[in-house]
Parts: sequence; structure tokens; C-alpha cells
Amino acid sequence: MANATRFIPDFLYRSAMGIALTLMLSGCDGGGASDLLLRDYHAALAERLDVAPPEHAQPRNIGAFPELRERRLSVPETRESLLNVYALRECHITTLVAEHNSTLGRVAPASQRWQYELALWQRLASCRNSGVADRLAADDRARLERLTTTKRRQLPLATWNGLFGSEEWAKNFSRVSSPLEPDTLAPPGEQLAALDYLHRLSRAPFETGLSLPDPEALEDHLQALNERSYTAQLLRTLVLGEQRLEEANALLDKALASPGHCPSEDLIARPRQIPEFERLAGWVAALDDAATRWLAGLTPLFESVENPPQAVQEYRRAWLSRHEAEAPFTRFRRAWQGHLERRERLASRC
Repeated sequence: MANATRFIPDFLYRSAMGIALTLMLSGCDGGGASDLLLRDYHAALAERLDVAPPEHAQPRNIGAFPELRERRLSVPETRESLLNVYALRECHITTLVAEHNSTLGRVAPASQRWQYELALWQRLASCRNSGVADRLAADDRARLERLTTTKRRQLPLATWNGLFGSEEWAKNFSRVSSPLEPDTLAPPGEQLAALDYLHRLSRAPFETGLSLPDPEALEDHLQALNERSYTAQLLRTLVLGEQRLEEANALLDKALASPGHCPSEDLIARPRQIPEFERLAGWVAALDDAATRWLAGLTPLFESVENPPQAVQEYRRAWLSRHEAEAPFTRFRRAWQGHLERRERLASRC
């Protein structure tokens, strides 16, 4: 075994070693350009405070999105005999129901089941409000009314399951992600459009005056969310920002704890002329704006039912809240505000 490498061609051996080295290096620098920007600020700050640069700890991991079984809501099954469904054939639901109950229909993706529930409710409601209902026998007319009412009542639950049961939606929260680069902090336009579409699709059936967006576009919007785990990337960037800002705050605390300690004059009199501080301030502002927009866009989707699953509620409070004290966005803002306050205190005493 010790001489096994003798039988590996030289070019293959060098390639394998290069790949291994690349993986080792990328594993050590998981923060990318954003982390480099923050570390550069640490170095500039430490130099002007005349203290040693901080140790850079690994940011904490983000939470795992709840498992599928924890995200789904229970929807009572609606059962009708074939004869009863056939009696409503003029409502054009027989083929739709048959496709849904087929082998392929039972294993259809969550998004397709959402489309089915929307289409079924639309056809039932349209039929109930048309002349077809007047031609039905009394029992069939009562059945049509009951089915329409039942499906409308269940539609919020079906809508929730259609979104939160989809793999595309779950992937946007995947922990297999890295912090955002400084030039990609803003939410992707196609993903913002997807959030808007999903919100409109989920509430249009329940609000008069709102037209239903084309359900056929659902797959495309979910795919846009699937292509990049922006939510997870944003959370990782907020966690990284908080960690590095608290490390910078520790440097300032060290200076503040030393009586009579004053930093270099430019840090006090002209802090915004320090290039590293300007880059940091711009990065913080861009990240704050991105997080505000994105988390606000997620909110109505997480509030689309009165009683979401407990695991989803807990995840939202812990990771997606803009107000909870221990959520990443709030902690990031608190760390930045604490940093500005420490700088002002240091400047005021010098």
C-alpha cells in the first residue's frame, strides 16, 4: 500500500493533489469576499487602536428548515362516488378528478396538487354560479354547493401544502450554502417576482376584486426559487456580519477599558475617510436593505394560514423574524449599532 502511488500516472497524481488542496483552502475560507472585507476592517481598526487583531471564530451554523412531515398540514379527504361525480359532468370536473386520482396523480409534486385544487375550486364555483346548477337535480345541486364550500374552506390548507410541501421552496432555505458576495447582496429580481406571484396566487381566491394569476406559471416561479438558496445565503451573511462586528466591538471594548487610551487621529476626527470603514458601512447598509426587503417578502407566505405547523412557526421566529431579539437580522443590527456607539464613546473621550 505504501508504494501504491507509484502506479498512478504523474499528471493524475498532480491533478488529485491540486483538487484536494483547493478543497482544503475553500473549506478554510467559507465566508468569501464578504468575510475578507470584514477582516480587512478588523486589521485597519486594530492598527489604529494599536491593539492586536482579533481571533476570527467560525460563525454559528444556520438552522435546518423543518422536514416535509413537519411542514405539511392535514387536509381531510373529500370522498364522492363515481356516479355522484358523473352527475356533475357538465361542471367539467370528471376528467380533472380522474387525473388526480390516477397513479400518476397520487405521486404528483406538491405544486401540481396545488394547481389541481385551484382548478377544481374554480370549476365548481363557476358551475354553481352558472345555468348548469339550475338544470341539476336537487340532490346534485346540494352536492355541488357542499363541494364548492368544502373546497373553498380547504383551499388555504392546500395552498400551504402546495408551497411548503414543494422541494423548490425548501431548497431556498438549504444549509448547503455560503455567505453572499458584496456585489450580490440584493435579492435576485426573479426571486422577488416569485414571492410576489406566490403571495398573489395564495390570496386571490379569498379577496374580491383580485384576479387570479395564471396557475400555469407556478412551476416557473418555483424553479426560480430553486436555482439559488438565497434565503439561506442571506441568513449566513447576517450571521457572519454579526460575528465579525462583535469581534470588532471586542477591540473597541479593549481600547475603552484602557484609561487614557486614544486611537489614531483619523479614526476619531475623520472616520469616514478610512477606506475600510467606508466599505464596511456600504456593505452593512446594502445587507440591511436586502434583508429588510426579503424578509418582508417572506412574511405573508408564512402567514397564509391561521395555524401554521409548530415547527415552521419556530423556524420563522428563530431565523426569519425582523423583530425577535435573537433572530439573525436583529442580532446583526444590534451588533452594528453597538459598534457605532462604541466608536462614538471612544471619540468623545479623546
